[in-house]
Amino acid sequence: MKTINIDIVSDIACPWCAIGYARLEQAMKQLASEYEFGLQWHAFELNPDHTGEGEPILPALARKYGRSEDEMRATQNQMMTIAKDLGLNFEKMQERFTCNTFDAHRLVKWAAEQGKQTEMKQALFEAYFGKAEDVSDPNVLLGCVESLGLDRDKAKQILDSDEFADVVREDEATYQRAGVSAVPAFIVNGKYLISGAQEPDTLVQAFEEISAKPE
Repeated sequence: MKTINIDIVSDIACPWCAIGYARLEQAMKQLASEYEFGLQWHAFELNPDHTGEGEPILPALARKYGRSEDEMRATQNQMMTIAKDLGLNFEKMQERFTCNTFDAHRLVKWAAEQGKQTEMKQALFEAYFGKAEDVSDPNVLLGCVESLGLDRDKAKQILDSDEFADVVREDEATYQRAGVSAVPAFIVNGKYLISGAQEPDTLVQAFEEISAKPE
């Protein structure tokens, strides 16, 4: 059986990252009889300078992209439909507020050591898009930790310290240097970049073509 390793560069605040992973899951399922997949999540912050109170998402996006709130609402509605078809909970994505995701990324790195990085990422996506919770709030983060059966006290120690901060910053710098400026980005076998939340069939075709290439 062939192995395909995928480095996933994403942010918890990025709806297309949640959609992109759900589509990747479908592609991996289609190829499960031929390939084994190794996944590694990497940090990216869409809003790295965010401090203080969050802002309602629709006016924040309208200002960022120079569009009207109605246009942004229509775009979000489309994403909610796509997410629902993939089995994702995006019910409150239009009620969320902007927030900083740095601490959430630190907990993903810690969860990776417990073999639960993907589960942590999915719990954070659900908290933010499904429940409109503030994923910079330690209590929200610890709730995600508990939902996975991980050690709440240990996670609280991490949040109260700088643990994994250097790892996250190094991660971000590495992929910025590599030219990743938008997420999701999937780096396959350390060489091939697939940008954006591609459809499962597109991913299947890409993986088959990549695995057919000589090393």
